[in-house]
Amino acid sequence: MRIAFAGTPAFAAAGLEALLASGREVCMVLSQPDRPAGRGMQRQPGAVARVAQAHGLPLLAPASLRPERGGAVTVDALDALRAAKPDVLVVAAYGLILPEAVLQLPRGLPLAAGGGTVTALNIHASLLPRWRGAAPIVRAIEAGDTQTGISIMQMDAGLDTGPILLTRAIDITSQVTAGELTDQLAALGGELIVAALADLADGRLQGRAQPAEGVLYAHKVSKREAWLDWQQPAQQLAARIRAFDPFPGACSDLGGLTIKCWRGHALPAEPAPPGTVLAAGAAGIVVACGTGALCLTQLQRPGGRRLAVRDFLAGTPVAPGQHWTTPAEVAPAP
Repeated sequence: MRIAFAGTPAFAAAGLEALLASGREVCMVLSQPDRPAGRGMQRQPGAVARVAQAHGLPLLAPASLRPERGGAVTVDALDALRAAKPDVLVVAAYGLILPEAVLQLPRGLPLAAGGGTVTALNIHASLLPRWRGAAPIVRAIEAGDTQTGISIMQMDAGLDTGPILLTRAIDITSQVTAGELTDQLAALGGELIVAALADLADGRLQGRAQPAEGVLYAHKVSKREAWLDWQQPAQQLAARIRAFDPFPGACSDLGGLTIKCWRGHALPAEPAPPGTVLAAGAAGIVVACGTGALCLTQLQRPGGRRLAVRDFLAGTPVAPGQHWTTPAEVAPAP
């Protein structure tokens, strides 16, 4: 079985490493072009590209897979992919749209019980059809979901709409962040894609259509969403803090400073103007919300590092009666 692999970040790299560790033949790797990163903003390869380079795998990094957009570079990449003669394409968090012609480029492998041929599989970080789209892990935590998982999906021309081939669920614990959950799901995705390809090779893999009910779209996260709206319930804000860790980092304005809020939990509280500091000490900074209060326990000043609340207060005194605010230009419409 010859496998082409398409992916870019660490989540996808875990899948590629699992395939290599299982002894599968990866004949070609596609990843997004190098991006500026780090303090010097030097162009650096993504996690998948680094794995490919470390293993000496052929690597393609076109900016688009549509020839009308990518020009000669894309045409050359597609020619190289075609010449590699993959049996199947495995995709995980690639970040580029895969045209139908690319999905049909592999030779394909038969599904069980006359279920047709599969040419492309996707490692998706949700229990489809819930949370199709770009940011399923963030949206699951933000929504207060108690469970998520990995879906191995047969790709089609739609957005995460193809038949489901294999799934496995895990719990979303009450304090897990998006970064931590991403690591858990990356490892699970690697396990599941290895199992799916083994079933495919043995003629045991079958697809099932996604139900029409329960579809939610996980829209890409924007920096604008990072601002905490203190009119919201404390429980919802606590979930947003976890959902936006590590990116973009939940934040609020305190005395003209943009403070990142990295840890917090909801508490019951008497009604008070949202954003008002109710208490500040080593146990946390307690801020009134639309319902209840949010106890902030890890924060970050501009240009600083994450600090436990005791250390934060040593450099930035906070007193009851002060107000955390959301700038008017990013505040939600009334």
